[in-house]
Amino acid sequence: MNSKIKYGVFFILVLLFSSFSLHKFYVSVTQIDENVKKGRIEISSRIFIDDLEKALDKKNNKKLFLATTKELPEAKQLIQNYLADKMRVTINGKVQKLVFLGSEYEDDVLICYLKVDNSQKIATFEFFNAILTEIYSEQQNLVHTNINHNKKSFLLTNSERLANIEN
Repeated sequence: MNSKIKYGVFFILVLLFSSFSLHKFYVSVTQIDENVKKGRIEISSRIFIDDLEKALDKKNNKKLFLATTKELPEAKQLIQNYLADKMRVTINGKVQKLVFLGSEYEDDVLICYLKVDNSQKIATFEFFNAILTEIYSEQQNLVHTNINHNKKSFLLTNSERLANIEN
């Protein structure tokens, strides 16, 4: 009887863990740092390659083969266009130009580097992030900021896409 109980508990645990692994977690992580010495805002965003590829393939009606030897030559430009459409920085009430610096693959994540030139004192800072929300309603975009030496974190979702900082 004791072995039957152990077997039953083991079976239930296997079912529980396998059901958890069937539900995928949709998340991106963006770090935003004010670099006063260089007069700019530095942004790095980590996005799962397979999720981004799904969004880009749907938007552009073509398979990009990200992070493979078959990656299309225009992939970087399409990534840049996507980020320009899905991210926005507003400083002191004025929308800023996001400059795409480049990207790199790290395991199953694409890391994108951007900047916003800024030499003014920041009174208000807004960051709009709608990455992958058109594909996954449960998408969560974590945003960590370091503006005016104040660190804050935000959880942006399909219904809440804007992080606001007032100093």
